[in-house]
Amino acid sequence: MGPDPSLAYRTECHEKDESEFRNFESGALFDRVFNTYKLMHTYQTLDFVKQKHLEWANCNYFSMTMMESIDSLDELVDESDPDVDFPNSFHAFQTAEGIRKEHPEKDWFQLVGLIHDIGKIMALHGEPQWAVVGDTFPVGCKFQNSSAFGIYEPQCGLDNVLMSWGHDGNEFAAVTNEHSSCSILEYLYRVMKFNKCTIPEEGLYMIRFHSFYPWHSNGDYMHLCSEKDLQMLPWVKEFNKFDLYTKSTELPDVEHLRPYYQSLIDKYCPGILHW
Repeated sequence: MGPDPSLAYRTECHEKDESEFRNFESGALFDRVFNTYKLMHTYQTLDFVKQKHLEWANCNYFSMTMMESIDSLDELVDESDPDVDFPNSFHAFQTAEGIRKEHPEKDWFQLVGLIHDIGKIMALHGEPQWAVVGDTFPVGCKFQNSSAFGIYEPQCGLDNVLMSWGHDGNEFAAVTNEHSSCSILEYLYRVMKFNKCTIPEEGLYMIRFHSFYPWHSNGDYMHLCSEKDLQMLPWVKEFNKFDLYTKSTELPDVEHLRPYYQSLIDKYCPGILHW
């Protein structure tokens, strides 16, 4: 698989050495993580993913504000994450604050850090965690094979690739023949579009593909990428360093941070949203 290119982006952490992040081989949480990924790679089939798109694409499950959805993540601990064992809401603020420190002029980028994992609320509405959390991967072709096309055409673009179902960007490519043609419906990405949120395309791309580690950190599936995908890849890599390396058991003061991030929500994703 080769080295992880995101090593170059790793920031200082007060508790863990850089090499200790994303350890899927050992550790206190190994059994939980292993079982989650085993279920994911057993049941995330092409048909399963298509069915999930049909169930969630119309954003008619529930309504709540963006901050309410973040608060709901107080109830969720990500079973696929080998690095943390605390509610996902804290990770949201850790990521956003890391971005705010390094990119103070990009408020939309900070907001992406805050909301990037909100799609995990599906696990609070009936979905098993193996269908919500963890790294994503294309279905319809061999897993992590750098030359297998499966149902796809060379350089067809990630817009046209059907990804495993998860919390961020879940592509729905309506397969009308032996190849794919796109009818894009993603969950959190779809929620942003459905509710007319005004986050720039770079930010939406981060939301869609931040869990696609085989692509942005291992360099796999490049044979499926369009020119647009390659242009957006540096943005996804830049986001990844904050998503991953801001994780710490030193939890942020959420109540102190809440007014600032509410102002960003009011700017880009105001009001009650449909989910």
